[in-house]
Amino acid sequence: MNKEELGKLYPIKIVPYDTSWSSIFEKEKEAIIKILGSKVVLRVEHIGSTAVPNLSAKPTIDLLVEISEDTGIKDLIISKMTNNHYIHMKEQDKHLMFVKGYTPTGLEQISFHIHIGTQAHDFLWDRICFRDFLRLNPTVANEYEQLKLNLAKIYKHDREAYTESKTEFISKITNVAKADLKKS
Repeated sequence: MNKEELGKLYPIKIVPYDTSWSSIFEKEKEAIIKILGSKVVLRVEHIGSTAVPNLSAKPTIDLLVEISEDTGIKDLIISKMTNNHYIHMKEQDKHLMFVKGYTPTGLEQISFHIHIGTQAHDFLWDRICFRDFLRLNPTVANEYEQLKLNLAKIYKHDREAYTESKTEFISKITNVAKADLKKS
């Protein structure tokens, strides 16, 4: 399937905040801990727009899973996750990524993006800074929401362009959030 066909099958759709997203995250978190084991999983964070109250988002729950530093478990993680109906995505820079909720006929009502890595990969943990900053700064969260709504109209069938077009805003706000953390 080419990029255009994928874009039509899985369009960008932004929906109003849903209070059930946090409980859906909790269920998925428990499922992942059960699959991988509590000795492998050190913590699981709810990241992305669904983790920010009152922020419109794609109905995709993003989970950030911190694992122990043991690099010898990568193949085991891939095996366990794929055996439990998660789709392993192409290798990311320094972490594993899995998705769930993508079917041959389109997206399920809720989909999941699972990012698995060690704490040593700072770029993953920057997402927590970004999330927390949005939670504490509703005006900035609203700016981000407006950006996403506009980009969803422009790039409805191009996920890569949609994501790339948010990067500058996310980087800027993440840097502000990290600077604020250093001050405190």
